[in-house]
Amino acid sequence: MAMSGGIDSTVAAMLLLDQGYELVGVTYRVYDQISQACMEKEKGCCSVNAIFEAKHMAQQMGFEHHILDIRKDFNDLVIRNFIDEYLQGHTPNPCVLCNSTIKWGKLITLADELGCDYIATGHYARIGQQDGRYFLRKGVDETKDQTYFLWTLTQENLARTIFPLGELTKPEVRQIALEKGYEKLSKKSESQEICFIPDNDYRTFLAENVENFAEKYGPGLFVDTSGKRLGEHRGFPNYTIGQRKGLGIALGHPMFVVDIRPESNEVVLGTREELQGTTFRAKNINLMKYASLPDGFEVNAKIRYRNRGAQASVYHENDLLRVEFHEGMDSITPGQSAVLYEGPDVVGGGIII
Repeated sequence: MAMSGGIDSTVAAMLLLDQGYELVGVTYRVYDQISQACMEKEKGCCSVNAIFEAKHMAQQMGFEHHILDIRKDFNDLVIRNFIDEYLQGHTPNPCVLCNSTIKWGKLITLADELGCDYIATGHYARIGQQDGRYFLRKGVDETKDQTYFLWTLTQENLARTIFPLGELTKPEVRQIALEKGYEKLSKKSESQEICFIPDNDYRTFLAENVENFAEKYGPGLFVDTSGKRLGEHRGFPNYTIGQRKGLGIALGHPMFVVDIRPESNEVVLGTREELQGTTFRAKNINLMKYASLPDGFEVNAKIRYRNRGAQASVYHENDLLRVEFHEGMDSITPGQSAVLYEGPDVVGGGIII
C-alpha cells in the first residue's frame, strides 16, 4: 500500500483492511531539500512529517511499514528530465514520468521482494478489463479523476494494481475518515503542486539548480508571429505556451506565448486566435484499451490535466501518433501529456512534441 501520509492513501488502506487484505505500507523518500514554502505549507512529498505520519498511520492500523529511499533515482530520472525539458523550451509533466518509472516501477519490485500479490494507491481512478487487456477508467469523482497522470502504466502494472477510491467521491472519502475516528485527517488539506516545487515557482527552482542559469539562459527577444520585434524577455525557460500574465511587456491588448524558440532565445507572442492549433504529434505512445488503433479512430483528446478534452481523430506516423482536433484547441504544449479517451476509458497516451 503506497502511503503518502495524506487522507486518500490512508482511507484506501482502511478500505482494503475492511475487505480482508493483508497490507504492507510503503512511503517514498524522494526529495530532501525543504524550501521555506514547503515548511510554511507543510505540504508535498518533500515534507519529512508526511513520511512519519504515514508510518504512524500504518502502525495505528496494525500493519508493517517501509520507507523506500529513492532520492537518487528520483533526482536522476524525474528532476533531471524536468530541468532538461524546460531548457529545450518544453513544459514537462513530472508526475506522469514519476508514476511510471518511480512509483510503480519501484513498488512492484518491492512487492515481489515482500511476496505481495498486488499494489494499491490512493489515486482516484478505476481499472477496466476487455478482450484480455487492462485499461484505466476515470474515477467516479470526475473533479478528482487522476487517470491523466497514469496513462504510462503498463499491462503488467494495471494487472497488479488496486484503486480503492475509484468508486468514491472526495466528500465520501472525508466522511469515511471521520466515521473511522480520524477527525483531523478528515479535514486535512491537500496540494495540487509538484512535490519538489511546493511554492509552484519552477523559475526559481531552475535558477537554483542550473549552473550559471542567468548567464546561459539570459534575456532575449519577444517577437510576434511575423517576426517583428516587440521587446525583451528574461530568458526563454521562464515562459510556457499559453502564458498571458507575467510577461513583463505591455502591448495594449492581450497577447499570449504561442511558441518558444530555444535556438534563438526568442519567445513568440500572438493573439488568442494564433494560440489555437488543430493538430499535434505525440511520441512515447502507450496504448491501453486496444492493442492497436486504426487510422481515423475517434477519441476525446485531453492535453492538460484541467483541460476538458475535445473530439479528435488519430493517425499513425511511424512511431508517432498524429492527433487532429475537429475544432481549434488552445495551448497545445510540447512536453505535456496527451491522453486519449473513449468515454470514461483511457485508450492510451503520449508526449506532445
